[in-house]
This record gives sequence, C-alpha cells and structure tokens, in this order.
Amino acid sequence: MVLLRSLAVLLALVASDLHCLPSFVNVSESQGPGTVLWSFSFNCSSHTPTLKLLQVQPPSTFFNPPSLARWQGLYVGQLTLSSSTQLDALAVNHYELQLQVTCGNDVTQGPLSVDVRRDPGHAQCTGRFVSPAGEVIQVPETVTPGARLYTLLPGLELQGAQVSITSAQDPPHFPGPFSINGQGWLQAPPQGLRGQAPKLFQLQVLVTFRRGRSCRGLLTVRVLPAPSPRVAFPERNLSVTVPEDLAPGSSVARAQAQGWDVRYELLSPARGPLFSIGRADGVVRTSGPLDLARAGAALTTLQVRAFERLRPGASVQLDLTVNVTPVNRWPPRCLPALLLTQVPETRPVGTVLSTFTCEDPDSPGSPLTYQLRAHSPHGPASLRLSGRVLEVNASLDCDSPGACPQLTASLLVLDGGQPPMSTEVPVLVMVTPVNEFSPTCVPRTFRVREDAEPCTLLGSVVGTDSDYPHGGIEYHTPGGPATFAVDRLSGEVRLLGPLDYEQQRLHRLTVLVTDHSQGRGPAQPRSGSCTMAIEVEDVNDHAPECEPPFQELTIHTSPGSGTEVTKLSCRVPQEPQRQAFSYSLVGGNSQGRFRLQGAALLHDDLLLGASLPEQPQTYELLIRVADAGPSTPHLSTTATVIVHLVPWRASTVATSTSRATVPSAMTPLLVTHTEPFWQPEPWFVVLLTVTGALLLALGWLLSRHLRGSAARTLGPSSWPFRWAQGLRAPSKPAQALLLNRIQGTVGSSEGFIEAPRMETPEAPGSIMSLQHFDGRAQDSRTGREFLFNSRSGAWRWL
Repeated sequence: MVLLRSLAVLLALVASDLHCLPSFVNVSESQGPGTVLWSFSFNCSSHTPTLKLLQVQPPSTFFNPPSLARWQGLYVGQLTLSSSTQLDALAVNHYELQLQVTCGNDVTQGPLSVDVRRDPGHAQCTGRFVSPAGEVIQVPETVTPGARLYTLLPGLELQGAQVSITSAQDPPHFPGPFSINGQGWLQAPPQGLRGQAPKLFQLQVLVTFRRGRSCRGLLTVRVLPAPSPRVAFPERNLSVTVPEDLAPGSSVARAQAQGWDVRYELLSPARGPLFSIGRADGVVRTSGPLDLARAGAALTTLQVRAFERLRPGASVQLDLTVNVTPVNRWPPRCLPALLLTQVPETRPVGTVLSTFTCEDPDSPGSPLTYQLRAHSPHGPASLRLSGRVLEVNASLDCDSPGACPQLTASLLVLDGGQPPMSTEVPVLVMVTPVNEFSPTCVPRTFRVREDAEPCTLLGSVVGTDSDYPHGGIEYHTPGGPATFAVDRLSGEVRLLGPLDYEQQRLHRLTVLVTDHSQGRGPAQPRSGSCTMAIEVEDVNDHAPECEPPFQELTIHTSPGSGTEVTKLSCRVPQEPQRQAFSYSLVGGNSQGRFRLQGAALLHDDLLLGASLPEQPQTYELLIRVADAGPSTPHLSTTATVIVHLVPWRASTVATSTSRATVPSAMTPLLVTHTEPFWQPEPWFVVLLTVTGALLLALGWLLSRHLRGSAARTLGPSSWPFRWAQGLRAPSKPAQALLLNRIQGTVGSSEGFIEAPRMETPEAPGSIMSLQHFDGRAQDSRTGREFLFNSRSGAWRWL
C-alpha cells in the first residue's frame, strides 16, 4: 500500500516525522470488509489533528471514514474497507480519494489513488437467493415435470462454479428431488408437483467456485393448487376501455366468477399503483389518477384470481386488459411562449428566426400541427414556417419611406386530442436598418470666370444614398486644392482663391461623400467619391502690345498709287494664343490720306481725289489696336505712327519710305483706352473748367512775354527778325520738307532713299526739336541757312 507522493509533500508542512506515505494503493477484488488499505504516522505536538475523507470518485460506500489514533507520541491514520464492500475490477478498477489533514491552523489536502486488481480465483454470488431471507417462488401444481422454475446465477458456466442442493429431500415430504443443472436452472421434480399444493419446499443451495471458494443461499418453492372445477369465469379474457380522467376509486370493471363464497385478488401486479380489486365483490377500481403523462400505462393487463374462501387451492385466473384512452385536458405547451426578436434587413431568405419546441401535456410525443397566421401587411410575404422552424421568406427592406417594418404574426399549435385544443404563440419580428449601401455622387463640370471673386458659388455636389433616410450626407475634399471648398452639409462648391486661365485652365476636385451610418449598432459609415471638373473661362485681362509702340517714318508720294507705310506687329505676351486684333485710326488722319488694311497702314491720295501736296507734311497717326476675339472685356492699346509726307517731284523715279524707329531707350507715348465709364460730380467739372481756363491764360501771357524778350534782344531793325515774322506759321508741307532737308537727301537719279536709323539718344531729340522751327532764312553774303524756333525764340544755323 502506497500513498500519493504529492500528499506526502503537502503533509510535510505540518508533520515533522512522516512514514510510509504512498501515492497509490493496490487492492485485490477479493478483499473483504475491514481490510486496511492505508496507514501512516505523523507528528503534531501542539494541536489535536484531524483526518477526513472528503471525496470518493466514482462515488462509493466501500471505504470507511479514516481513523486517527495516538501511539508513542505520534499520530497514526488508517483507511479500511466498509462492510458493504464488493470490489469488482470488471465494474470499477480505479477509485480516487481526497484526504485532508488538519494540524492547528495548517490544513493540507492530497489525493489517494486506489487501484482494484482482477482476481481470477475470486467469484461471488448474486441474486436474492443469497440474501438472509432468501428467494420465494410460486409454482402451480400443474407445472410440467422437469420444467425450469428459476435461474440462480446467470452465466454460471462462465464462472466455472458448481451448484448443489444441500438440504435433505425426503421422499415422504418431497414428490421427488428438485435439481439444478450446469446453467444454474432450478428444475421441477421428474414426477411433477401435482397434489403438492399448498406446500412449501425450502432448498439450501451451495455454490462452489474454483480454489475452494463458495457461497450459500435459500430458495423456497410454493406450490399453488390447480383451479377447482367448482370456480370458473365465464370468459378467461376480458378487455375494457376507460378514459384517463377517471377519479381515483372509480370502477373500471367487475370480475364475476362462478362458485360458492368466492374471493378475488390481483396476482399481477400484486400491489399496483393504478388499480385495486374488491376482495368480496371483484370490482376493479382505480387506486390513483390515470395520468398517461406520468404513469405511462396506456395498456395494462391485470391477472385476477378467484378462489373459494374455504378452499383457497381451488382457484381460476382471469386476464383483464385495461385500455386507458387519453383525454384532451391541456393545450400544447411551447417554448418559447412568446417570440420577440430583431433581425437586420440584410438577412437572406431562409434565415432561421426561431425553432419552436411544443409538447402536448396530455399525450407526450404525440404529433402536433403548426400553422402560421400573419397579422401585418408584411407578414405573408416576409415569414414562412417550415415544420417547427420560423424562417425569413422574402427580402427585408428598410430603405423606403416610413419606419422599418415590424412583422407581427402568431403560431397556432393544434393537438390531435378530443376535443382538439390549441395554443397561440405571439410572434413579433422587428427589422433593424443596416447601412448596406455606399453613397454616390454624379461627376459634374463647373465653369467659372478667371476674374471671379472669392466665395463665388460654382455649383453644388449632389450626393445620394440608397439607405433610408436618404439624407444625412457629408461632403469632404481630402487633400484637395485650397482654391476651392465644399460645404460639409449642403455640398456647395465655392471659390476661395484667385484663378489664372493662363496658368491652369482645368481643375479637378475630388469630393468624398460620407453617410451618417443609418444602421444600428457599431457599423462604420460608408463613403464614396466623385470628381468635379472646374473649367476656368478666359477673361481678357491683358491689353495688346505693339513692337515698337512708336514709329516715325518719311514717305515720298507718288500720284495715283497706294503705298504701304508700315505694318503693325502686335501681340499679347501673356497670351500668345491670341492673334485676332482689330485696327482703327482714331487720330491724326485729318485729311483722310491714310487707311488701314488689317495691320497694314496704307497711304492713298486717290481715295479723296485730292491733288498731291506741294509742301512736306507731317501726320501723327494714332492707331487703336483692340482684341477681336470672343473674350471680354475688349482691351486696347494705341500705337503712334508719325509720318512725314514728302511731295512727289518730277525728277523722282520711285517712291521710297524713310523710317525712324524710336529706340527702346526712349519712353514711347502710349495712349491706353479704358472701358469703364466715369461720371464726375458737377462741382468737379466746374473746378476743372475754371482751372483749364486759368492755365490757358497763363500760357498765352508767358508766350507773349518770351516773344517780346526775343524782339528786344535782336532789335527791331534786324532783318532776320523781320523776315522771321512772316515765317512764324509755316505750312505742314514746309515742315515736312524742312525735316527732310535736315535728315539729308541723296541726289541720285533713283530718287530718295531711306534715312539711316539714329542709334544715339540725342538724335531723336534733335529731330523732334526741328518740328518746332517756324522759319528759314539764308545769308546772301555767306550763303549759310538758319532756322528760327518760335518756342525758344532762338536761331539755329544749318
């Protein structure tokens, strides 16, 4: 015998001296009551220890509570087998015991394993005949000789045991010897038992196993008398049908036998819980409620014995069959009794909502009938019943106006009893919305002028969501340009920053639309996106520029022919794609000698039919160059062309043009036409008029003062001065001729050639200053020529 090693370690906490602590115990199945399985000693000097058996697995009464005794200063514990011990290795071969040792405040627990070993030589007797009272059997005296009366030990031949009757079977008292064969069957005597009623035969039985083991038992045989011909039933078999709702004590049937002073008793069942019989009248009555759900006796066969009171051996038997029919008293009971559930709208067809478990209390196991009754408009199409299973029959949808449908129905359960009874189970299925669709939006194209102001409304993004309610969409522009913004709730797209058609004509704005998760539960919002195209419309914000903006040139006329004076080269540097311009003469063409043909400036005297000028003339032409395309507003610039027109001479063979282009170092005179209209206040017009008149008067006085000073300086008797008085206002042809003379001519037979272009900044200034000389004179003595300037009042020699 060995105790668990783990128990030894635990007990070491409280024991100072432990001996023989096994982890398990081996015991033979042949061990009987009182066998010591396990013992050990330990020291617990300061307290009184306790030893308990807490648990046995599997549960068994084969083990006594452990004992604890003190011996020579130590405590000795023992575990023994109880008086009811019948160890069988084939039935249970292992037991697990839980022990507890207490020493003061220290409590230690540990397991003890008991293994039951098979003992081939061990056998034991079973059955009631080995009990102290033995076994009593009843045998009619009409039994067949040698018939099997009783089986002592089933499978006796397998155990290799021998059975014998040890009690005396004296022929005067026994009709013949009872015998037991090799299979353990008790057989009737060869002569039979007729005439032996109502005797009792007690047989002492000895069972001998291998290796000398044996057991004894007592078997009593009661011989019943044969039925007397004076007592008889009209029918040996009787069948009655009664309802199960009969009250206890109600009459079921009556056994009426023929005979004198007949008594009745029930042979089988002798002490039944449902029926009893009147000893004197033979009336069979109910002794308890015939509840088929509890008793389960739908068909009961009663054996009724009738005998004469004075001759009990003269008896007859009647087989009474009682058929108990169920009575429908209770409606079916169902689980669940009320179905209240929620189902998402995305559940597919065929989803199981619930399985009903119903039972008829009157007749358990009887079939029931299930019917589904719908009470809502959505019920017939949305729910179906397959046997006892309630399923989804159609697609559930919450994405329509109104609340999600609530499916109300009832399950009607009918039994098959009489009268039929039913149970109605209310069903309420609430459909919950699910955010199953992602919002969408339609790509659109917005157009905006490049001069649009900030906060200009470009349009709106329209997002749609198939989930109901269809609103609740937010708009975002993740990582979009800062030039545009989308309102989070309305989806309006507005302009935030400036636009430039020349830098970027098309903007793409990705808009993210997100719903508010219309479904219930922790579902995440869904989102979608679309791209908005924003086209920038061109606005004319740059005026044309001509190169050069100022030209000065000299042409020589030829009668009856048109001459191209110059051709303007204008463009918009910021918008090189613009090449359509309109050209118009807005100033300087007083005599109508010039016209425009596109960008070309032409001189043509035949237009007016006028005669060629005899003196040189100068024209300061102003040409307005404006946009001619569809862009608005139309901006314009004014190019200045100064033309010195020299009259044709007979000696001139060809007409040439002399050009003087103002270099880039000279600041040109630009006239810019502005479209916006300005209307000054009346007081400003009056003030401007008065100021202009004062300035004109002051200029005239200053001119008079300068001329008087020049005359006094030269003297009135000076002939150049007097000659210049008549030449103060020369004609324009004379100015042109003088300018041509100053520029220089080449007297070849080929005519005039173009004057060379002046590169120094002083050259243009000298040419311009010559335009203001009013007279020309020549000294007859020296031959030198000079000019008089009326503005400066000075003479200049040529």
